[in-house]
Amino acid sequence: MSVVLACDLGGTSFRAALIDAQGEFRAQTAIAGTISDDGNGISDFEADLWWQAFCTAVGVLAETAPDDFAHVVGVTICGVTRTQVFVDAEGRPVRPAITWKDTRAQAAAMRLAEGSDHAEAAALNGFHPLARLAWLRESEPAVAARVAKVLDPKDYLNLRLTGRAASDPVSLARLIASPALLAAAGFDASVIPDLCKPWDAVGGVLPDLPGSLSALSGCPVFCGSNDTWTGVVGLGAMQPGLAYNISGTTEVLGVMGTQAVVAEGLLTVDWLGQFQLGGPSQNGADTASWLMSLLGTDGDAGESLDALLAAPRHLQPVIFLPYLQGERVPYWDPSLRGAFVGLNRQHRAGDLAWAVLEGVAFLNRIVLEAAEAAMGAEVSEIRFGGGAARNPRWQQVKADVTGRPVAVGETPESGLLGAAIVAWTGLGQFTSLAQAQEKLVRIASRALPDSARKAQYDALFGLFRQVEAALAPVSRGLANFAVGGA
Repeated sequence: MSVVLACDLGGTSFRAALIDAQGEFRAQTAIAGTISDDGNGISDFEADLWWQAFCTAVGVLAETAPDDFAHVVGVTICGVTRTQVFVDAEGRPVRPAITWKDTRAQAAAMRLAEGSDHAEAAALNGFHPLARLAWLRESEPAVAARVAKVLDPKDYLNLRLTGRAASDPVSLARLIASPALLAAAGFDASVIPDLCKPWDAVGGVLPDLPGSLSALSGCPVFCGSNDTWTGVVGLGAMQPGLAYNISGTTEVLGVMGTQAVVAEGLLTVDWLGQFQLGGPSQNGADTASWLMSLLGTDGDAGESLDALLAAPRHLQPVIFLPYLQGERVPYWDPSLRGAFVGLNRQHRAGDLAWAVLEGVAFLNRIVLEAAEAAMGAEVSEIRFGGGAARNPRWQQVKADVTGRPVAVGETPESGLLGAAIVAWTGLGQFTSLAQAQEKLVRIASRALPDSARKAQYDALFGLFRQVEAALAPVSRGLANFAVGGA
């Protein structure tokens, strides 16, 4: 039976699977690898480590499922975005990749935006690829002079596989938004790679690649897209009237529609026939892992979280601002900071755990309501994916806070399933992504809003917004404050 090799390059692991044309996972593996930051807004990562993880994952699949691996007919890789790999004319990285956590280009963003009347100038911030190019030109001019192409991480892997530098217009939407701002950053359009649809073949796997990759020589490699777009496909949410929420290392939430509308702080992106309004946060399930580490819990973070949530809860809730790493959507402010507010002497670790779940859900609600207001209609359902979607309590909290049904797919790996859907569509197994989603995506469960809890959360949400507004100036002051050493 033919299979495709589907890969998902995430923030904490590289996952790969062999998936057949019925959407069944025949084999899968994950290679751990966390992207960190230095605490001062710098987050670099060696792109070749992603290549090593890819090669390792392919080797594991070839060894553990040799019969299926022998029948691979296509490859698709999705991956983290808001992360730039800068390569020279030979396709070699000229410096470590700048990851989505990096904020050092904030000042360059302000300088680049000054005096520009282009619509994209209002969206410039330290996470923006054009701002990072401007920072690179200012801070590392010798390195900037060697940049031939700017790629997403999955594009770099495709380059290593096929020899062709290509990307998709969804992943590079912000880079290609303004040629004038690109020029102002000190670069021209030649740094933009060939643009393909996600289901277009970039090329065939090169011969003489190392290890098990040699067995894939000539196999078509499809362009793919970023992990959010691909995960939405894998949730079956690429259809108007639905919202998606992917909760991995960070949260991403958006609403799908047929018209390009705008809302302050949200990203409007043409997702090739449909429009996404929303975008990525800087915080998510990783926030719960941070809490478990802070509390010194042993063992699996998910199990530890469940144990805390199962304990009796104090009647007075705690409010948590989840901005531990600044925030992207909807504030685009790297200086925001997290906080627990309302602590009393009787609060325990479980109360903090509930506050973390609710704080992330309140952020979801802010984005959802802004998008729905701009769209002019409420969504019928939120499709929920990522690691946190496996937690029934988190499903219910999100449903109660947002007041929308929350549906969870049968597979916990929506990114991998979405990558497989892209590959099978590119191979002609399905006539469209819509048909492939209908055939391959299956819903496992739905959490419906509880009216009583929804009323309580409405009141708590109002307090959450007050706390946000009150503490934002304090956050900015602390972000620029450093305690001297002894």
